[in-house]
Amino acid sequence: MNNEMAYLLGMVTGNGEIQRGVNETTVVIEIPHKKLETEFQKDVAIYVKASITDIRQVLEPLLGTSLMFNQSANVSYLSFSKSNEDYLMREILRYIGRATSHENIRISPEVFSFTEDERRQFIKGFADVTGYIRKSNYFFEKEMHRVYFEIPQNWELVTDFCNLLKSVDIPVQNIDWGHPNMRDGNLKKYNEGKPDFWKKEHQVKVWANEYEPIGFAVIHKNEALDTFANEQIMFIEQQNKRVSDVTHRYYWELTGKKKVKPAHPSESDEFIPEEIRGHHYDSWKEIAHDLGYGKDSKC
Repeated sequence: MNNEMAYLLGMVTGNGEIQRGVNETTVVIEIPHKKLETEFQKDVAIYVKASITDIRQVLEPLLGTSLMFNQSANVSYLSFSKSNEDYLMREILRYIGRATSHENIRISPEVFSFTEDERRQFIKGFADVTGYIRKSNYFFEKEMHRVYFEIPQNWELVTDFCNLLKSVDIPVQNIDWGHPNMRDGNLKKYNEGKPDFWKKEHQVKVWANEYEPIGFAVIHKNEALDTFANEQIMFIEQQNKRVSDVTHRYYWELTGKKKVKPAHPSESDEFIPEEIRGHHYDSWKEIAHDLGYGKDSKC
């Protein structure tokens, strides 16, 4: 294991597809353009080209081959193929197990035994394909910036990722679960005749300044992160508060009133994992706890 391999595994876990053949395997990494855009760079042609260049500089020396690049209107694809006997490919397949895509992949328990630097590189790779930061990601105050990580459908991967962040001492500020009690907590969409509105991707949200030490390999995303993190720190300090007292707090360290939500008819939907299906939740924290992200969860 090394930092480059950890970064690649993070990308594959975050938004990869594994196409296994008899003699060789192709790995395709999907990079939605939404994850590449920032307030400071809105020209699609420019920021996509720059992003792919940044990623290639990290991965191609490791792969020993050029990455194939394809692009559609909203997504770019990086791919490579190697013999199933190739050492690098054997290691990738060992870490991902039987998974075929980000929809059913888990973060291997071995990743939690990586060195801290390697775990941070894994997170960085994951973030380059799932994470983004923009002004609209703020929480109440416009200076309280957050990084969003979007994880479609895969509930277990959300828990794995949050625990991996915990292993490098980065608290999660919020998880917007794709759950009826979270995404349609007041039944507004249900009453409008949209019963499945809540079936969306999960969003893990982390304060910008807490995530900044890891950053992005995509340079213009990292520059935006630095700008927003510094703005956030200045805003907190101007209120004569310690930054760590405001942002470096895990949900189990916080107290506050819980807003009681009405029961939702979809709480037993098969889209919801069996271990929490049929349960009612008033807070994202309750779901996180029941799915394995909490004070006593193993990292």
